[in-house]
Amino acid sequence: MTSPTDVSDNAKSLVHESAAEAAKPGHFRYVVLGMIFAITVINYADRATLSIAGTEVSRVLSLDPVMLGMVFSAFAWAYMIGQIPGGWLLDKFGARRVYGCSLILWSVFTMLQGTVGWFGVSGISAAIMLFFLRFMLGLVESPAFPANARIVACWFPTNERGTATSLFNSAQYMAIGVFTPIMAWLTHALGWEHVFLWMGAVGLFAGILWFAFYKEPHSSPHIKPAELEHIRANGALVDLELNRRASRQKFTFREVMQLFQSRTLWGIYIGQYCITSMSYFFMTWFPIYLIKGRGMTVMQAGWVVALPAICGFTGGVLGGVMSDYMIRRGVSPSKARKTPFVLGMFFAAMLAMANFVSTDAAVVALMTLAFFGKGLSAIGWAVMSDTAPEKMIGLSGGVFNCLGNVAGIITPVVIGYIVAATGSFNLALWFVGAHGLLGMFGYLVVAGKFERMVIRPDNRENENCS
Repeated sequence: MTSPTDVSDNAKSLVHESAAEAAKPGHFRYVVLGMIFAITVINYADRATLSIAGTEVSRVLSLDPVMLGMVFSAFAWAYMIGQIPGGWLLDKFGARRVYGCSLILWSVFTMLQGTVGWFGVSGISAAIMLFFLRFMLGLVESPAFPANARIVACWFPTNERGTATSLFNSAQYMAIGVFTPIMAWLTHALGWEHVFLWMGAVGLFAGILWFAFYKEPHSSPHIKPAELEHIRANGALVDLELNRRASRQKFTFREVMQLFQSRTLWGIYIGQYCITSMSYFFMTWFPIYLIKGRGMTVMQAGWVVALPAICGFTGGVLGGVMSDYMIRRGVSPSKARKTPFVLGMFFAAMLAMANFVSTDAAVVALMTLAFFGKGLSAIGWAVMSDTAPEKMIGLSGGVFNCLGNVAGIITPVVIGYIVAATGSFNLALWFVGAHGLLGMFGYLVVAGKFERMVIRPDNRENENCS
């Protein structure tokens, strides 16, 4: 028979266990990470639709390589132009509204690309229509990555940001690995139009879910108080959105221009430019290289692209985990962020060696190594979360991504001209591979110490007020 003393002891034990459980930091931030990971998968899959359907689109709509290169570049023109305004919108209206609207709009423009063939156009007319729709796709997608960086800065401590950033950044490889075979099958079985129509529908559904479930950390009903205090104490900017609404802080032109005057930031910008150049090669011309340069079918290319993409995802996760582990072991954030980037860019440059091999297996092996290296080096957004001025995180991310995506304009067009002029991808591979070496130069020689930038007040503004 249980005595009253035993009952009392059991009750106290349950109370203590309950209190201990409540005091444990939860892990709801990883649910948030899962949400932005899934949206980023959709983001990259929508960008890659034309590269998968590109061979069939160019045949049906009579597009030559130069036209196709120009259409590929349309996304990057708008994506670059929209970065700084997109970052400004994030700082003004917050990630929830801007990101959600961006997702819905880019899904609509993805679907509209599938309707071009319905108008009976071909050649230059079809190219103009596709250019416009790809341009609008890039424009409305522009806030996506600055929003991801802002969300990670709000939800994750400093020593977890590398892993969090590498995970959402690695979504590009998951998009290629998961959706490329599906989009290749849709092109083969149903026609190229269905690639755009189905991917747009997936994005619209995701937009509805985003508005239904996402809240900022200070207002989320799902995060435990212990987790909120844990992430706040370890560097997460949990009140960033709350402070945004309270302060409505404005910046002068001279203060914003400081983002362009830092040598360290320019080193980071160079690194992002180089990794973006490689990203656009893989998102645009790589499947076409496999088909036209290596003689594979659309279905073969769809499956072959998936293997390097899986390794790219692995490298991306490993880069962030390695970086955060080094920080927890006492290594300086600068060294911890630079190490995976430099190592990864060296591996990525190896894709140029595909010019010296003859078998498909060797090409796939080299591209797999390059994908892995590009993933390993995808640490730039973590660096931005660490270094961006607290009140300019959206704008800083916009500048960073704007300058990086200049590569998205240059790379597809240059490759298009090279292929048209030479009838070969050999020079194109050398062109892309050289960006690995340039990226290493940016991080090792140009960039200095990685630490949060402090904006110097514009004293002229104060003088005018007085």
